Amino acid sequence: MPSRTQRKRGEGQWALGYREPLNKNEESKKNDDGLNVRRRIIDIYAKGGFDSIDPADLRGRFRWYGLYTQRRPGIDGGKTAVLEPEELDDRYFMLRVRIDGGRLNLDQLRTIADVSSKYARGTADITDRQNIQLHWVEIENVPAIWEALEAVGLHTTEACGDTPRVILGCPLAGIDADEVIDATPQLREIHDRYIGSPDFSNLPRKFKTALSGCTAQCTIHEINDIAFVGVVNDEGEAGYDVWAGGGLSTNPMFAKRLGAFVRPEQVHEVWAGITGIFRDYGYRRLRHRARLKFLMNDWGPERFREVLEKEYLGYALADGPAPGEPRDRRRDHVGIHRQRDGRYYVGFAPKVGRVNGDLLHVIADLAEEYGSGRVHTTTEQKMVILDVPEDRTEELAAELESHDLRVRPSTFRRQTMACTGIEYCKLAIVETKQRGMDLIEELEQRLPDFDEPLTININGCPNSCARIQTADIGLKGQLVTDANGEQVEGYQVHLGGSIGGEFGKKIRGLKTTAEELPDYVERVLRNFRKGRNDGESFAAWVQRAEEGELK
Repeated sequence: MPSRTQRKRGEGQWALGYREPLNKNEESKKNDDGLNVRRRIIDIYAKGGFDSIDPADLRGRFRWYGLYTQRRPGIDGGKTAVLEPEELDDRYFMLRVRIDGGRLNLDQLRTIADVSSKYARGTADITDRQNIQLHWVEIENVPAIWEALEAVGLHTTEACGDTPRVILGCPLAGIDADEVIDATPQLREIHDRYIGSPDFSNLPRKFKTALSGCTAQCTIHEINDIAFVGVVNDEGEAGYDVWAGGGLSTNPMFAKRLGAFVRPEQVHEVWAGITGIFRDYGYRRLRHRARLKFLMNDWGPERFREVLEKEYLGYALADGPAPGEPRDRRRDHVGIHRQRDGRYYVGFAPKVGRVNGDLLHVIADLAEEYGSGRVHTTTEQKMVILDVPEDRTEELAAELESHDLRVRPSTFRRQTMACTGIEYCKLAIVETKQRGMDLIEELEQRLPDFDEPLTININGCPNSCARIQTADIGLKGQLVTDANGEQVEGYQVHLGGSIGGEFGKKIRGLKTTAEELPDYVERVLRNFRKGRNDGESFAAWVQRAEEGELK
């Protein structure tokens, strides 16, 4: 029987002395830090073109600067897991612009719009992590794109890869009348101290952070690797409750509370300590077990906190309170609402986060005319214009609506989310963005008076970039058999999920073809309205509904 230490060494944990790489990804990171690829992109690849790129950089280290090769057009979903990477690769890239806290000013938004129009065929998608993704980017243009972005304080460093990804923050930090604490200074400190640092540029897998004092809890702390949630302790001091080990994908787990109260000045140290635990104790042997959630699941929050305090901080954290419930079930910032300074913010909904370069210019112009020029992105693929005088809010809302940017959207427009999908993603099996947009229009026509909170999340593969397990209706893309016995695009259905509640449940055999999707969703929502109790949520109804009502 192997000793406990030997078992842990087998997981490739650095802290236990196991430094030899156990898979190709770890070998690549040991051979060269992903941060070093920037120089090669500028000096070699941008000059030599796509064919000059080393494959280890192309499909590995490029991610450290937000670059993924796109899926070559014309490859159907049935070949996703069959073809080799070089057969799936297009000669173009997705580029993820990192927007920590979702904060953009006029110069930044206009620069992204210009880059989109000049270098990315006008493409732009707002992600559920507050970034903006561009497509059709050629390697020859990457240095010019970086130069433009960096001139206005933006960058793509560690937007992807086994790194600390973008830090989620409330788009209304320092603005919302109800917030517990403004997390902006702590978010900036973490970013400025640690993003792009070799100390944390080689983690076992991606590492997701959320930091907010928002009472809507819009940064979804329950499903991040590390999250700081605004709370007030018994002495009336505002600080943070810290959570760790959340994540979805094929083995979803909610984060665990450490039970510690973190004062604002301690946040960056605690963040570095938890990230250090992940770097040193994280499981590097198997990629599918390398996220922090697996270590947390094995250790438990008590041991995790003990290691954090004794090995990384050198001091004990005070115990603290848990956060309260979110102020409403939607957990977003859509609509017209008062700021703490008496002005208003206007949150609006593009369809499933899809915009374009021209539309971003329109949004920037409206923010300049009606507000102070601040435009922030949200974790729900939406945007917010800040600092609007009360007497101009309706005028701005009308202008946005004229560009199909809804300030008072239907439930379906407001709460339908879609990942990138087969249009660009090499992992995807089915289409998502257009299908989400079409589904919204169909449901608005079929159920025009449906106004209950309801999330519909559409994912092109099992990896849950669009959080299918935490949606009321989560749709996982796969090939299914239609009535004629043909393999067609479709979805496995997850029902009744919620962030911080339960993961959506799978009903045996509950799948739908893409063509039948609107019929299915309409049918289950009509059953919900017929069978629900007063005030009952969709998720609660799903837990007690008969199986036939869910099919």
